[in-house]
Amino acid sequence: MTFSNAMTRNVDRLAFLPAPIRSRVISKILGRFLPYVGTSGLLYEELTSQRVVVSIKNRRHVQNHIHNVHAAAMALIAETATGFCIGMNLPDDRLPLIKSFTVDFLKRTKGDMRAVATLTPEQAQYIRDTPKGELQVPVTVTDETGKEPIRCTMLWAWVPKKK
Repeated sequence: MTFSNAMTRNVDRLAFLPAPIRSRVISKILGRFLPYVGTSGLLYEELTSQRVVVSIKNRRHVQNHIHNVHAAAMALIAETATGFCIGMNLPDDRLPLIKSFTVDFLKRTKGDMRAVATLTPEQAQYIRDTPKGELQVPVTVTDETGKEPIRCTMLWAWVPKKK
C-alpha cells in the first residue's frame, strides 16, 4: 500500500505532465501557498516521499553584495527541501515544524544552488507512524560546480494539529 496525504495526492495529479513542465507547475503552485518561497523563485526539480530536490537561480533579487546567492536563500533551499521530505510523509492530521537548523558556510559559491534532501524508507515510515516526533533530515547543498559550499543540519518536528 502506498502512503497518501494531501500533498502527495496533489503532486500525483500532475504526474501526466512531462518532468520539466511538471516541476515548473509544482513550483508555481507551491509558490502561491508559501509566498516567501514563491518570491524567491525556487524550483522543485524532484518531489517524492524519499527525495526532494530544490534549486534557486543566481539572479539579482536573491544575490548578496558579492553577486552570489544570499546566505538566507541558501538556507531557504535547504529548509524547503527537508521540510517537504517531512511533508510528503506526514499524515494530514499532523503539522510539521522546523525545530532547529544550523548552516556552516565553508567557501564562496558559484552560480545557481541546489539542495537535495533524502530519507531512508525507515525514516519515512517513522514519520508516518509517530504521532509526535522529530527527525534530523539529511540535506546536501551544492553550487553549479557541484561543490558543497555550505553544510546544513535541519531538525524537524511534527505534532498533531489542534482541532
